[in-house]
Amino acid sequence: MQRTSILTLGILFGGLLSLPGTTLAQDAWLLRPDRVFDGSETHEGWSVLVRDGRIEAVGADLEAGGARTVALPGTTLLPGLIEGHSHILLHPYDETPWVDQVLLESLGERTARAVVHVRETLMAGVTTARDLGAEGAGYADIGIKAAIEKGVIPGPRLLVSGPAMVTTGSYNPRGAPEWDLPKGAEETDGIDDLVRVTRDQIGAGADWIKVYADYRWGPDGEARPTYTQAELELVVEVAESSGRRVVAHAATAEGMARAVRAGVRTIDHGDGGTAETFALMAEHGVALCPTLAAGDAISQYNGWRKGTDPEPARITAKRESFRRALASGVEICFGGDVGVYPHGDNVRELEMMVDYGMATGDVLHAATAGNARIFELDDRGRVAPGLLADLIAVSGDPSRDISALRAVAMVMKGGVIVRGGPED
Repeated sequence: MQRTSILTLGILFGGLLSLPGTTLAQDAWLLRPDRVFDGSETHEGWSVLVRDGRIEAVGADLEAGGARTVALPGTTLLPGLIEGHSHILLHPYDETPWVDQVLLESLGERTARAVVHVRETLMAGVTTARDLGAEGAGYADIGIKAAIEKGVIPGPRLLVSGPAMVTTGSYNPRGAPEWDLPKGAEETDGIDDLVRVTRDQIGAGADWIKVYADYRWGPDGEARPTYTQAELELVVEVAESSGRRVVAHAATAEGMARAVRAGVRTIDHGDGGTAETFALMAEHGVALCPTLAAGDAISQYNGWRKGTDPEPARITAKRESFRRALASGVEICFGGDVGVYPHGDNVRELEMMVDYGMATGDVLHAATAGNARIFELDDRGRVAPGLLADLIAVSGDPSRDISALRAVAMVMKGGVIVRGGPED
């Protein structure tokens, strides 16, 4: 009886190892792709030696030294992608409108969905993600981060921001004036309130503080600035005293300019940025997360047949805005606002960055070493000795064709293979 049970368990365990997404843990691996993109340049014939969760050596003619060799023919090995703007507690708006997600889906359902979303994200080759707002789900993003770190669920390394902050009256959901509906972010106003809420969110575990520097609350529903210059500067002062940076949602030139002068690290969206606004960003070293894919997805949800219908004015304006940002020399962050469109489809933003005029090599750098620098993550984003072994292998050469990032052959996080790997 005992022998049969052990044999059965062995068969079950062997079957589990063959399932997609099953982790393969070992102390040391020698990875042999056709080429390595190190975060800046591509090197033909390089290999990478991984030991104890970190990169030990890179280059040609490496010896295994007791490590298990993994042949990855036809592939490029590169740093795991770093997503700069995600919402793990949202799912595509053509499935359920944003308002209904915030008001009608329970916290339990939204958290369960997030568990699926973070796995899909990791399997797509994203090993780090900055998640910018729980959108009415409180601090559930911080709980998901903890579950990943404890090994309860698979997912990327997360940088989280909790509820985010908006001014009273500016954000959704809205209803009749006599209704007091839950909001998609935490309403915060005035000096005392801003200090308290910033510190509350830091204390709860936020890695970044997110503020809405403008929103669609103008007289005709157009985007207008929300926080004053002094209020934004106060948030940055309080956050940075704790060692954290601030990210601003901003789509108007004035909202962007206020946020830049206040000292935020990134502006996300930036649709209405002028040449002068982008020049100010470049002068102050503020990066732009353009979120091209979100507007593209929403336009298609609203009936635009991409590739058949004429380009909507919103898309044309976004394309022109992005080109102004490129011309100004603003550092570009890879961040697509994923959650508006499906998790795991993160490459969609990178493809659009190329389509809108950014060089393929620059886009690949932005998704790896560039975002690591912007987010001050010195331990990842490059293939170099001593850094975390967060690595992916893809078929083809993404420095020539960015869509090669969709053909994921292997994902390694912290030296553990979580997708693909050696054949048994």
